Amino acid sequence: MEAWNYANLWESVARAIPDRPALIHGDRVIAWGAFSARADALAAHFVASGLAQQSKVAAYLYNGPEFLETYFAAFKAGLVPFNTNYRYGDDELIYLFDNADAEAVVFSAAFAEMAAKVRGRLPKVKTWICVAEPGFTQPDWADDYDAIVAAKAPADFTAPWGRSADDLLFMYTGGTTGMPKGVMWRQEDLFKALGGGANLLLGLPPLETCAEAGARAAASPDPQITIPVAPLMHATGQFISFGSLVGGGTIATLTGRRFDPAALFDEVDRIKANGLVIVGPAFAAPMLETLEAHPGRWTLPSLRRIVSSGAMWGAENKNGLLKHLPHIMLMDSLGSSEALGLAGSTSGGGATAGTAKFMAGPNAAVFTEDGRRVEAGSGERGLVAVGGHTPVGYYKDEEKSAKTFRTFEGRRWSVPGDWATLETDGSITLLGRGSQVINTGGEKVFPEEVEEALKRFPGVRDAAVVGVPDPRFGERICAVVDCAPGVTPTLAELSAHVKAHLADYKAPRELVLAPVGRAPNGKLDYKAIRTRALEALGQAAG
Repeated sequence: MEAWNYANLWESVARAIPDRPALIHGDRVIAWGAFSARADALAAHFVASGLAQQSKVAAYLYNGPEFLETYFAAFKAGLVPFNTNYRYGDDELIYLFDNADAEAVVFSAAFAEMAAKVRGRLPKVKTWICVAEPGFTQPDWADDYDAIVAAKAPADFTAPWGRSADDLLFMYTGGTTGMPKGVMWRQEDLFKALGGGANLLLGLPPLETCAEAGARAAASPDPQITIPVAPLMHATGQFISFGSLVGGGTIATLTGRRFDPAALFDEVDRIKANGLVIVGPAFAAPMLETLEAHPGRWTLPSLRRIVSSGAMWGAENKNGLLKHLPHIMLMDSLGSSEALGLAGSTSGGGATAGTAKFMAGPNAAVFTEDGRRVEAGSGERGLVAVGGHTPVGYYKDEEKSAKTFRTFEGRRWSVPGDWATLETDGSITLLGRGSQVINTGGEKVFPEEVEEALKRFPGVRDAAVVGVPDPRFGERICAVVDCAPGVTPTLAELSAHVKAHLADYKAPRELVLAPVGRAPNGKLDYKAIRTRALEALGQAAG
């Protein structure tokens, strides 16, 4: 039996449906056969450049066909692809590429200037490959991506060392509270953690062989078209795209470099997309604002689902989206790069899941810090954990690996740090990430729950909550709030609003009205937000 390796799975699909679209990017359409052939040529180039078994390949790219082709090529050649945050500066890039032991970098011409700054300090990199970008010059020191993928290579290219279910993928995560960490996923574990090819929407069980992926794709008359609105460099967009491709689906990427909800809705209509992948309010809030501003302009009859993970998605926003698009399902997943399948919720069909309310996954549990299982309905706070197929650990970081991947009840669990309570019905109420908790007068406050309360205030578009120094209570709660034009709530108004939903001690005692600013992956950089808040309040960062 073929190993559970994404190259084997996607090649099975490509052989079965070579003429169906695999990738769409504006007017560009790449069929499955071409997708595999282009990846064959790139894989051959990697090996000819001196890369060896499990050498590391950086994808320093915007969303587009080249991102997934780079990963496909790495999988074919038995290499380790990893994501690159394209907002990083030179020192951060050098840290990332050095930490990952990168030997190949595939980058957009838009990043050529930055790549030129760092390449002299990265002697391990054997090949720099530039993807053409309108308006940008390709450097003469880099190989041309288009020329490489146009070359002939053996079909279903395989390096001399072959492929394995143990072949790795790195997902670099974090960076808001420290340097990024490379989550090491075995391909078999990642594939099975993502459902093993099962499709709940179509009622299909997990695959039994790689060849079955192709057979299913050929038997499906209506392939699904998914648009990862979130960056493919983020686990949410990347992993859901992997699953869609295993099912013989099509991944369509937006050509714009800034999120434009109107352009997104126009593209959904143009290509008749069925699914969107977002990361919570960074995408959902402007989507709702655009629908509200243009009632009836888009009905999006082809759209069936919007999937989100990685950031808390408020019930108010979900209700608003369903008001305009009552035929779709909103699927909210609780998970992280190192913990898939913690819990999930679904809204639609007349029902909306509450904010931070999820049904626990089959391999999920809640434990106290000392490893005691939290009883359902006890009200006790604990850490959400998931067992089953989990990552190997963090690359070159045994200390952090030991903190996240822990043994409870004689079993290995991934414990990413999310605090929650377990309700009597088996649902999980998410409280927030322990690393951001605010200690005010001995009371612990999770920023996420206060943020969600603030976002219910009329006219509040986004909110972040941080702790600032307080001589009496140690810390006091500061709200950084981004409001719609013309909306200027006072601290007293917002504090009273929060007290109507939460305990009094969770209400903000400081207010900064300013754009919150989220990363492309939808996450908040609490360290940077706290620094800006202290500056606005006339305090020095401590």
